[in-house]
Amino acid sequence: MAKLNVNGSRREFEAEADTPLLWVIREQLGLTGTKYGCGIAACGACTVHIDGVPTRSCIRPLSSVTANEKIITIEGLSPDGSHPVQKMWTALDVPQCGYCQSGMIMAATALQKAKPNPTDADIDEAMTNICRCGTYNRVRAAIRATAKGDTKTAALNIQHADGSVA
Repeated sequence: MAKLNVNGSRREFEAEADTPLLWVIREQLGLTGTKYGCGIAACGACTVHIDGVPTRSCIRPLSSVTANEKIITIEGLSPDGSHPVQKMWTALDVPQCGYCQSGMIMAATALQKAKPNPTDADIDEAMTNICRCGTYNRVRAAIRATAKGDTKTAALNIQHADGSVA
């Protein structure tokens, strides 16, 4: 029986060593907030934190993760949705279909922890997740607003593709 530290709990499960971490999280542990998108680490829907580092779990084999590493999924970030990034995501209506959003939020929270007041270049470098709905401007606005703690004017500062600001 294998063991992992997921969301602060030691979890036991059975899986082959080459099984991607994503499938253990979803199928063995029942934490379905982490999504399968592309299977090649391009889209980011499967992003979790391993010891605080955003990690694409779809290509990370189980054999490469130890029981001492701390894995945090979207469910472990904040069980009640009260994390500042989650609250700002809601305040600015970032998600449309929502499929990629758990991975986006995990990437954004890692960015905010590393750089509490990120520049646009920092955001561009950290936010490599793909959103088919194209909510990138709202994602950027939510990250900026979280850094400032500003929910009131954040929605007014979303830059549109044509350069105009709403």
